[in-house]
Amino acid sequence: MRKKSSKPRVISPDPKYKSVLVSTFINKIMVDGKKGKAREIFYSTIDKISKEIEEVPGLEIFNKAIENLTPSVEVKGRKVGGSSLLIPIEVRERRKSFLSMRWLITQSRKRTEKTMAERLAKEIIEASKEKGAAYSKKIELHKSAEAHKANAHMALR
Repeated sequence: MRKKSSKPRVISPDPKYKSVLVSTFINKIMVDGKKGKAREIFYSTIDKISKEIEEVPGLEIFNKAIENLTPSVEVKGRKVGGSSLLIPIEVRERRKSFLSMRWLITQSRKRTEKTMAERLAKEIIEASKEKGAAYSKKIELHKSAEAHKANAHMALR
């Protein structure tokens, strides 16, 4: 008999913006359990965004960036008759937000600005304008799924 599947943990919203999305993003930024530092980075990022783009609140731009980065399909490998095939599948709702957050953070860590807050702010602004490295990651994934759509009939079971 198989074990029961684990239930997803309930994440409490962050204290400043009362948003679960912000709270999960802060958790993804966090390194070595330093949640206070991660919060500091995120809040200063939102402040920097607000200063740079004055007509729209920083949190709105962050939400727009996450929305622009969420993929609708991804490719997964599957062995069929001795050869590996990439099969495009629809992305689950929780994984969509996870992928967009991960791309945003990893691409901002690769940037050359001085502080993490600056890097993250620039990447979020670019993603909200449908530009930047994180956005190109999404486009790349969609192109790969489009190229392998002939294998879609072998969808994972």
